[in-house]
Amino acid sequence: MVTGAVITRRGAAATLTVLAIAAASAFTAAPAQAADGRVGVRETVCAESLAVRTQPLGAWMGVLHYPQTFLVERVEGSWVYGFAYGDINRRGWVQNGWFCG
Repeated sequence: MVTGAVITRRGAAATLTVLAIAAASAFTAAPAQAADGRVGVRETVCAESLAVRTQPLGAWMGVLHYPQTFLVERVEGSWVYGFAYGDINRRGWVQNGWFCG
């Protein structure tokens, strides 16, 4: 009888530990879904690396990384033009759809 009670307690303790870990993970930052940029908004880059170009499909001038930001000034199809804050600090083009939503 005592052995059964100890096993039950261990099982309950293990269950509580798993529940505590699950609850803690629910409050940690989860990766956000990528979204399109909005004109006039300084968006946070959600991509691991996002190339900044002189023109859409033009020469590469640098890379933005999460959580650097990009001020969207214009949207043209699948590309956005604006100011790249962070390591670049210049105006350029990035592919749309890589901002935190």
